[in-house]
Amino acid sequence: MRALVQRVTEASVVVGGETVGAIGPGLLVLLGVARTDDEDVCDRVAEKVRGLRIFDDAEGRMAEPLGDREVLCVSQFTLYGDVRRGTRPSWSAAAPGDHAEPLYERFCANLSAQRGVFGADMQVRSVNDGPVTLFVERDAPTG
Repeated sequence: MRALVQRVTEASVVVGGETVGAIGPGLLVLLGVARTDDEDVCDRVAEKVRGLRIFDDAEGRMAEPLGDREVLCVSQFTLYGDVRRGTRPSWSAAAPGDHAEPLYERFCANLSAQRGVFGADMQVRSVNDGPVTLFVERDAPTG
């Protein structure tokens, strides 16, 4: 599972000209699900995202977690695009929809996130705060 996490002052997702999700200050999460992901991986990544201390505290240091701020989560299989062999991405590591969608829904539920529409052509708008953008993976390197 891969999550591209942006601290935002606002974000929204539009499908077919209609806004289906919008938030104020919080996190925009673009979420990719791999073929090998399961519920345990989903829960661990969601908890990692929830606990990221990337919001300013009273002294202006990035030390506060998500807390009561909002989350907007958008499914993003293209996070698994592989271009190591040429310039046309391979999507072979991305989970098929019937595997990815329940994990995407579980991730969103774990974070009480507003959602895009799984599998839809979406326009995502965001105002990145900072800018602060992090990449969170299920097996992220340590140290």
